[in-house]
Formats: sequence, C-alpha cells, structure tokens
Amino acid sequence: MTTNYRTFTCKRDGLTIRGAQYLPSSPSGNGKYPAVIVSHGFTGNYLDTADFCEEFAQMGYAAFCFSFCGGGRQGEDERYRSDGASVDMTIPSEIEDLITVKDYVKHLPYVNADELILIGFSQGGFVSGLTAARCADEIQRLIMIYPALCIPDHARRGCLGGSSYDPDNVPDVIDCGPTLLGKQFHDTVVGMDPYLELAPYTGSVLLLQGLDDPVVNYSYAIRARECYRPGQCSLQLIRGLGHGFDRQQQESIFASIRQFLSGRREILSIRVIITRTETFTEGGVQKNHVFFTGYCDTGYFQGAILPGACDEQEYPADAPPRIRAQYTLSGLDSKGQPCSIHIVNQKKGGDWKPDVRTDSAGLAWLNRADLTAVLENDSRGLTVRIFAEQAP
Repeated sequence: MTTNYRTFTCKRDGLTIRGAQYLPSSPSGNGKYPAVIVSHGFTGNYLDTADFCEEFAQMGYAAFCFSFCGGGRQGEDERYRSDGASVDMTIPSEIEDLITVKDYVKHLPYVNADELILIGFSQGGFVSGLTAARCADEIQRLIMIYPALCIPDHARRGCLGGSSYDPDNVPDVIDCGPTLLGKQFHDTVVGMDPYLELAPYTGSVLLLQGLDDPVVNYSYAIRARECYRPGQCSLQLIRGLGHGFDRQQQESIFASIRQFLSGRREILSIRVIITRTETFTEGGVQKNHVFFTGYCDTGYFQGAILPGACDEQEYPADAPPRIRAQYTLSGLDSKGQPCSIHIVNQKKGGDWKPDVRTDSAGLAWLNRADLTAVLENDSRGLTVRIFAEQAP
C-alpha cells in the first residue's frame, strides 16, 4: 500500500514546529483515521522516524513526526529543524512541543481525536511518557522505545548528553559535542522523579528496551513498568538491542508494535539457543536444518525445550522460502502442574502463526487460541514471543 506524504507546521510560543505527515492511500470507512505521533531522540529530527511513520500509514494510521524546537545537531539541514536554540531546549519545552503537535493533529478533519497514540524513542520516549501523563484522557495508547528515563540521574552525575561537568557548579552552556545545552536543561530535571511523573497515565503502555543499551540501562525500564498499574504496561527486554537498531531489529520491533496496537498480549517468551546447523541440497532445493535448545520463563509456563527441536528451512529457486520450526517444551504451568507444550511455528500470509498443543488443563485454552508470533534475532539465537488476542 502506498501512502500520501506532505509536510506540516504549527506554532508554539511564536516558534515554528516543522514536521511531516503520512496518510494511508485508501480512505477510511468514516473519513477519519486513528493517529500516531512519533517523537525523535536527542540530537535527532523528524527524518529519523520517517520509516516508522510510513509503516504506520500502511497499517491505516495517520502518522505524524516532527522536530523538537532547539533539537537536532549543530550544522544540520535547516529544512528539517524547528525554530529555537538548543540552549533553550529542555524536557518541559519538549513536552510543550508535543502537546502543541497533539492539539494540531486532533483538530484535523481526517483524524479521529479519540484514537491518539504517542510513540517516542530515547529522549522522545521519555517526553512521550511525560506528555501522556499530562494529557492522560486524550491519549489512547503509549509506546516508549528505550526511553531515556536516565536523564535525571545523568543530571545528578553531571553527564547529560555524554558531557562531563560538575553538577554542583553547572556551566551556563553544557557542551555535548553534537549540540549545546543550557543550564536550564539540567535545572529542570536534576530534581525529577521520572516514575512519579509517568504514573498518572492510565492507558495501555508498550515499553521496548534493549538489554545491551549502553545509554539507558534496562533497570530503568523494569522500574518504569512497576510505576504503572498491574497489567497496564507490557515490557519487552530485547537481547542484542542497543541504543538504536539495524534493519532486522526494526522489523521485529515494528512487528511487536503491531501486536500491541491490535490488542494482543504476549503470553509466552521462548529463548532459542542454536546448537548446530546442517545444510544440504535435495532435489535441487537448498535445505537447512537448524537444531536448537532453550527455555521459557513466563507467568503462564516455565520449562525447557526438549532434545530434537529443529527449524526446517527450504529455499526453492522459484518460490518463497518455506520455514517450519517444531519443538516441545517440558515444565510447569501457572498452577505448578507438570505439563508439556508442543509448538509448530511457520509463516502464513506473511505472519508467524504458531500452532500450540498442550496437555495442561490450566493452559488448555492455548489449544484453541488464535496465536501470532514475533521473532527477535541476536548473535546466539533468537527470542520467540507468542501473542494471543485474549488470555485468561
């Protein structure tokens, strides 16, 4: 599906905010689209999130990205900058920018104001979470990707934005290399409790955090989940993900976002560790047999993958690859009863569709459930996340 792209502007306190919108090419049933507003990270601009907006538009959302006032890097293309100096940019000013864009978006005639979603990366993720808390009744869902909840701690340590300064004697201008911050950035966050600030939001939250993030330790995300009500925040800790992502990681991140936006919840997270691979040709078709072990440790089931687990891959010259993983886990269900779970996972219509069979009475609903899966690859194997639309 193609999308319609155009730029937009709006104003906050006399400053022009510049951004872009991506609209589905097909009209919606009632003439209005749900809307996604995407916020970039520190020293970024709206081009950084264009790929995600394009994906959202293809899903049927009106997607908006913008540049924060005073954000970006020194010397970047002025066409993609919003007004304002970097030394005047603060977390509160970025919250005001996002509220301004939110107000602009919700009053567009083709946007359903009751279906607004905020998504942000790094500092933009932190700002999105704080803005959702400020505007809780207006935001239907919140997605934060490695949100920079570490910013208040970095101010207290004197290392904001990778800089180094004395937190007891803060300079008027903080040199962060790609950009310059003003002392007021430090002053507005040094006393902040980010979790207390996030807590007022009551909508559904998805938090994606890399375990290998050198900027934001994953402990911040774990603590953030606890500041929300039980079951409100879905946290995915992603192996091999740092503070940024490659194309393959972007695809799995967006696949998880699709699950979240469709109302599905993660029920099983299975760690797959590859032990060996056999490659051969049969009937002119290249085939791989990937053998693996692993385990599952979730609220529904805890156990290990039994020997014999294999991912069978076929690569015909004139047809799409055929991939089918089959394995059995043995362990305990949520009631502490011994059980096994047999899984066959293969692609159907572009989506991973696991078929699950279990002898657990407590998990018998899995035998009838419509399940989907997301695969996250890393250097040692992968994580298989299985989602269900409804779960007991």
